[in-house]
Amino acid sequence: MKSVTEIVMPQLAESLVSATIDKWLKQPGDEIEMYEPICEIITDKVNAELPSTVAGKLVKILAGAGETIPVGAPICLVESITADETGTAGVSAVQPAGAAVTTSEAAEDQSMRGRYSPAVQRLAAEHNLDLTEIRGSGIGGRITRKDVLAYVESGARAKNEPRAAEQQSSKPAEQAVSAPAETKLPSVRSSGLHLSEPPRLPDVQVEQQSVPGKGEYFIDVTPIRNTIATRMRQSVTEIPHAWTMIEVDVTNLVVLRNKLKDEFRKREGINLTYLAFLIKAVVNAIKDYPIMNSIWAVDKIIVKRDINISLVVGTEESVLTPVIHNADQKNIAGLAHEIDELARKTREGKLTVADMQGGTFTVNNTGSFGSILSYPIINYPQAVNLTFESIVKRPVVINDMIAVRSMANLCLSLDHRILDGVICGRFLQRVKDNLEGYNLETKLY
Repeated sequence: MKSVTEIVMPQLAESLVSATIDKWLKQPGDEIEMYEPICEIITDKVNAELPSTVAGKLVKILAGAGETIPVGAPICLVESITADETGTAGVSAVQPAGAAVTTSEAAEDQSMRGRYSPAVQRLAAEHNLDLTEIRGSGIGGRITRKDVLAYVESGARAKNEPRAAEQQSSKPAEQAVSAPAETKLPSVRSSGLHLSEPPRLPDVQVEQQSVPGKGEYFIDVTPIRNTIATRMRQSVTEIPHAWTMIEVDVTNLVVLRNKLKDEFRKREGINLTYLAFLIKAVVNAIKDYPIMNSIWAVDKIIVKRDINISLVVGTEESVLTPVIHNADQKNIAGLAHEIDELARKTREGKLTVADMQGGTFTVNNTGSFGSILSYPIINYPQAVNLTFESIVKRPVVINDMIAVRSMANLCLSLDHRILDGVICGRFLQRVKDNLEGYNLETKLY
């Protein structure tokens, strides 16, 4: 027998009361396997794929993309199939009844044809594809990630391969020259020591319809961008921000990292970044000034015992803050692994709710894109946001003599309800001492 089952919005975290549906990965008429993702949801913590709790056929969607649904509320209906109809299920899985209808509807409705998700744009760029040549199977003729992958696998671009092979064989040493001029960037930038690779370019989802008579176009506000806007507005509205900065001589740190980075890469398989050294210096300073690791609770200040560092990671679509839990219990090598893993999971969209919870102090590596001064917004409800700016060589006076040193700025935004200039100045001085204290004898493990 067949029965219709409601799929409800799950409670992914204890404090979660609702979530927003970003997009549906399945449409009515599609066959669904047990635990197969049916839609992508956005919470105030992280993005996640929602798996189906039953196997069967999606018969109705109860909540559209962009809608915020309370935990426990139904979002779709799935017609599940019992064991005595396994044979029928096998046939319908190969030839779903709604397939022809879905295809014909997609062919008629092309209203979403010119809208591309960031994932689709990235795939198209990687394979040098013209998206106008790809048939979209999504709602309104929209091109999905599966459409692009199917197009690549089908060999539709095989006609261009002989020409590419001829060019490669005739000019093997000029392979890099064939890249489009607008994407060609130097392998090493000189505006700051952080920039060992080209900065990521923004990749936004655009409504490809201009306003008649106006030189403008629209960009949809995605649910995650709306969440960011809400949080930023809450932070600057409720928290009285103040800002201070200190200059740090990191010449010894640069020498230390240059000495160890190649061996570390061979041994651990990841890059040894300046950020790992910074976080170690920060957590050691927090131990001396625990009030920096606190939040405002109206009638009291709550000082957190665990030092959990929120790491600001930017993607093409947003900025997220995954957390290094118990950062004070990790050595520099352990912090480097945490940074690499969280950055990778963020960019691949694989962060879990646990990865985003429990942060007590935020660190941002704005120097990675050449910034030398910034005024960060505090990651609500924390009390501090610290940025590590670009390392730049410049002349400084030491013992009445001019020397060329590697210098960097540490910029700190503080909650003035909790912290004042004196305590923050002393804290930054301690971070400075810790950074300048690195030498060739410093151990990573």
